[in-house]
Amino acid sequence: MIMLDIVDTAVGAGSFKTLAAALGAAGLVETLKGSGPFTVFAPTDDAFAKLPAGTVESLLLPENKSKLVGILTHHVVAGKVTAADVMKLTTATTVAAKPITIAVKDGKVMIDKATVTTADIHCTNGVIHIVDSVILPS
Repeated sequence: MIMLDIVDTAVGAGSFKTLAAALGAAGLVETLKGSGPFTVFAPTDDAFAKLPAGTVESLLLPENKSKLVGILTHHVVAGKVTAADVMKLTTATTVAAKPITIAVKDGKVMIDKATVTTADIHCTNGVIHIVDSVILPS
């Protein structure tokens, strides 16, 4: 199996259309295709659908680019942090320079209020952990 970078892996999975569109609107595609390594807590289309109606559409507007960049970079940690590494942490600092809380509850890894549903999708420039909610900076 050929490993792809984080962006191509997410796009190929098919359940990250909203994330892919958001990365494009935020101008972050090239960054996340870069050498990294990055750890991405990737919200699925269903995770984005949990946001209040109109939120995603609003964030994709050019005038909201900086807010969108802030939200998306809040899902990225510098370095390759595998599930085994995550289990040993209680916090991490995102590339947005804001902390996220990491906890294990009932055997599930929580990133702030999001649950990791699939861990350790290895890519050429890092690792993806799929989360069931969008992680909003406080």
